[in-house]
Amino acid sequence: MAASATSHELFTEGVRAVLHTWPVLQIAVDNGFGGVYGSDDLQQYEVEDFIAQLMDQEFDTVVDDGSLPQVSVSLLQLFTQWQQGALSQLKHTINTLMQKTSQRAKVAVPPTQSDDDSDSETQGMECESSSPSVGRTDAPPLQDEEDGWTVVRKKK
Repeated sequence: MAASATSHELFTEGVRAVLHTWPVLQIAVDNGFGGVYGSDDLQQYEVEDFIAQLMDQEFDTVVDDGSLPQVSVSLLQLFTQWQQGALSQLKHTINTLMQKTSQRAKVAVPPTQSDDDSDSETQGMECESSSPSVGRTDAPPLQDEEDGWTVVRKKK
C-alpha cells in the first residue's frame, strides 16, 4: 500500500521529533562529535563517500559507474534549496525527479547451468533501462565479483 504525501509528511515529522528530542544526538551535534558529517556545511566529496560507504556496507555493492558525483550534486542541490528556504524551487526539483521514477533500470540475469557452476564462475548481469536515464542511454551493467560484492560499472 503506497503512503499518501500527507502520511509521509506526518511520518517525517515524527522521525524529526524523535531525533530532535534525543539528548545524546543533541550533545553530539552541538559538540561536533560527528566530524564533517555532523555539520550542515556539506561538501560533495563527503556526500559521495557517505553514499559509497552505505552502498558497500548495506547493499554489498560497489558503485563504479560514475553516478556517485551526479547523485551527490543532486542531493546537495536539494539540501541548499531547503537550507535557503527556496521551497517552491525545492518542490519543482522534487517534481522533476519524481517524473523520472519510471526510468528504473531492469536487471536480466542470464540462466545458469547449475548451482555448482555459480560458485566457480563470476556471473554477469545485463541491465536494461525502460527509458533513458539522465545523461545516459543505457543503464550500467552489474557484475558479481568473486568476493561476493556487486560492482556497478559503465558500459563500454
